[in-house]
Amino acid sequence: MQSDCKQCPFNSKAAATLSDCSFEQLSENHLVLSFKKGDSIIKQGMYSTNVVFLRTGLAKIHLQGPYHEQIVRVVKSPTYLGLPTTFGDKINQYSVTAITEAEVCFIDVHVFQKILNENREFSNEIIIELCQNELESFHRCANRTQKLIRGNMADALLEFADKIFISDTFTIPLSQAELANLVDTSRESVSRVLTEFDKDGIIKMTGKKIEILNKKSLKMISQNG
Repeated sequence: MQSDCKQCPFNSKAAATLSDCSFEQLSENHLVLSFKKGDSIIKQGMYSTNVVFLRTGLAKIHLQGPYHEQIVRVVKSPTYLGLPTTFGDKINQYSVTAITEAEVCFIDVHVFQKILNENREFSNEIIIELCQNELESFHRCANRTQKLIRGNMADALLEFADKIFISDTFTIPLSQAELANLVDTSRESVSRVLTEFDKDGIIKMTGKKIEILNKKSLKMISQNG
């Protein structure tokens, strides 16, 4: 499915800087596909031929390591996926899988590069997004290795509330096993800590639905690790 990129309600901040001519090029050189929960959007090890833009939905970025697969982060739309790979060695260095229903825009990489070269403001916004993602990855890596499970779980819940859902009430889009993978612990530890948070009145947990009742305490647990 193709669409008019200028009229797209999911445009990125970078796209707001583009001219009508650039929007016309994008409109003629992209394809929008729908994905169901669990569908693979990007596969690690495959050749990259398109710039991938997550229009709607949530996805997980995961990497096959030497011993097991690691979930790196959960991302929400609208956002670009796989840009470091697309402009690097052309081989996808990680996988991206939909964790909700999602719409994804695939843009011809040569057209995208042409637009980058011709639009300085657009290029600057893309660079800013890449830098922000890299800094977040550094902080996330340091936190995972230096914090205890309670601190990492607090971080995960705060990220879901403040960055993914923008609400203190949400449904965790991952299984407990996936959540455990995200925070580098066991499924049993995730269950135990969530139960502790619930008993302490920090959250109210109903199945996978979470309501943060005491955000101040959750932030203190996050800060103290």
